[in-house]
Amino acid sequence: MKVSVILGHQNPGSFNHAIASTTLNTLQSLGHEAHYHDLYAEKFDPITRHDEWNNDNLLPEQVKIHSAEIKASDGMIFIHPNWWGTPPAILKGWIDRIFRSGFAYNFTPSGPVQYFTDKTVQVFTTSNTPREVELGVYTDPLENFWKVVVFGLCGCQSFERRNFEPVIMSTYDDRAAWLREVEETVRRRFAL
Repeated sequence: MKVSVILGHQNPGSFNHAIASTTLNTLQSLGHEAHYHDLYAEKFDPITRHDEWNNDNLLPEQVKIHSAEIKASDGMIFIHPNWWGTPPAILKGWIDRIFRSGFAYNFTPSGPVQYFTDKTVQVFTTSNTPREVELGVYTDPLENFWKVVVFGLCGCQSFERRNFEPVIMSTYDDRAAWLREVEETVRRRFAL
């Protein structure tokens, strides 16, 4: 399988980076081809220019590469922290530039056409908010964002998200167990 792994965290020593490393090692052990992008390390430009909006010929080379990899992928794995109930701006900008109309979906008079129906999607997120507060007070906006807003429109039938929380209060043993869960999840979701 070809799997795109997209990381949106600015700190190389973060738990998000540990999730990415575990994910990549697991995909490699399964014999998969991974296209990995650490958006901060690559200095991905999240700003969509007006002239590229409806003209793929004007897309920057970096956007063309990412788009081609997503199009060729069998699956996608996203890793990021919860910032104000959304992905960090760099990842949101990546979605704006890559999952554009005509590529990930299209609008027609009879409704949307979905182009990602055959892709497996896994999202790993982290937060410092306890789960009961996230659900009871905030109603888990990240779940809605990824599952309904993004991949609901793009047509993904195989979607899962796992949030690890609260990271700030976690112990070494907690994080080690979470990384084992990441490995198990990737093995289960991306088995041949």
